Amino acid sequence: YTPSTKEFISVANHKPLSEEESIVLNLKKIEEKPTTEFFTITTADNVEMDGWMVKPTNFDPNKKYPVVFYLYSEPAGTTVNDRYGVSENRLYSGDMAEDGYIYISLDNRGTPAPKGRAWRKSIYRKIGVVNINDQAMAAKEILKWGFVDPERIAVWGHSGGGSATLNLMFRYPEIYKTGISLSAVANQLTYDNIYQERYMGLPQENLEDFVNGSPMTYAKNLEGNLLYIHGTGDDNVHYQNAEILINELVKYNKQFQFMAYPNRTHGIREGEGTTKHLRTLYTNFLKTYCPPGGK
Repeated sequence: YTPSTKEFISVANHKPLSEEESIVLNLKKIEEKPTTEFFTITTADNVEMDGWMVKPTNFDPNKKYPVVFYLYSEPAGTTVNDRYGVSENRLYSGDMAEDGYIYISLDNRGTPAPKGRAWRKSIYRKIGVVNINDQAMAAKEILKWGFVDPERIAVWGHSGGGSATLNLMFRYPEIYKTGISLSAVANQLTYDNIYQERYMGLPQENLEDFVNGSPMTYAKNLEGNLLYIHGTGDDNVHYQNAEILINELVKYNKQFQFMAYPNRTHGIREGEGTTKHLRTLYTNFLKTYCPPGGK
């Protein structure tokens, strides 16, 4: 709840040049009222996961609200961190809390949380399996909360989080009704070896693990509302992933929305108007298929 700030100091004594710009003297003025709640949840598999949650501004526990899950879930990073701005949604135009969404993120087994060796290594050869199961099992516990609307459950993520979004939409359609996936790995056999071999082993030795963890394997199960986004110039998760997955969805007559951003790379930021367009697309889709507000 403390935004970044700065002061100029005198090198001779390491004191601020003036009291007006002293961080220490003005710290209480800088701090903001916390809106992010940290919590833990234990799944039916007895996995305790850390999470954060932002409730609607005028939260009424007697009403039911939509939940938007944000996730990454892979072994390269965590999302549940005690830092300023951790719960901001860079793609949402407006204020999710003001509009009436519950916004949640969870860290599953395999993420680099300070939970020990077994936690960290449990995802080896199981990306797309262990993380997906943990996220879904935690969501099932959250659905038991009286103020959660089970018919308005959305999930979104970028890169590894985009892959996880696809896997959750395809494998747990009874939970996740709406999904927005950006720059996702649809087929793990297409991704770079420095990542895949580190966490998944060699396809020549355990091909079934690559197949079992890939969203394309489960594309035929799509039931909910999916928005799939990829940059055609993505030099990290190559654009062929999009066309591989699209072919699978078409094969099984699964209807979805797709946006290709010409020659944009993995972050989908290049080009005049791109960020505004992406945010508008994201926000409109979410509000259409997972409407905000308590009921």
